[in-house]
Amino acid sequence: MYGEGFRIYPEDHRLIFTLLVYFLEDGENAQKLGINLRKGILLTGPVGCGKTSLMRLMRYMLPREKTYHLKTCREVGLEFNVEGYKMLQHYGKNALYWRENGYVPKTYCFDDLGSEGISRYYGNECNVMEEILLTRYEYFISNHMVTHLTTNFSSSELEKLYGSRVRSRLREMCNLVSFGREAKDRRY
Repeated sequence: MYGEGFRIYPEDHRLIFTLLVYFLEDGENAQKLGINLRKGILLTGPVGCGKTSLMRLMRYMLPREKTYHLKTCREVGLEFNVEGYKMLQHYGKNALYWRENGYVPKTYCFDDLGSEGISRYYGNECNVMEEILLTRYEYFISNHMVTHLTTNFSSSELEKLYGSRVRSRLREMCNLVSFGREAKDRRY
């Protein structure tokens, strides 16, 4: 998938183990690691350390009905620029679909949170990811809508971008899994 140059580094084994425990729903190890299987994942780390690659790979560990959609935050911002406010429903209310036993929420992984900037639709500015995260939080509470995220930003930097409300809700919605600050850029 990533070519012959792709490597899994020994220093990342614990982080990858944590992700596997979560996605394979290993309750015993999740408890030992302090991972809540009802929450999503907020994967943080420096630029180029492999966050996106790992989240793409983790989808292959899941049965089809439990997989998630990966969408870059930049793409989401550009969608807003074209479609406007109605596109916000795509990731909130319209991310519920009917199965025989009721509504099932669609899980998304929003990649590179913080990279999207402020979006505009006919001159109206909107912090699109802030709106989406606040809406998905409401559905997390009411319908267990799970959200995964990757970002290069720390919690305090995310708070500056999205405010304390979003930071607080992210704590409730997501398990924080972090590469160390010393993680190297592995792009070649």
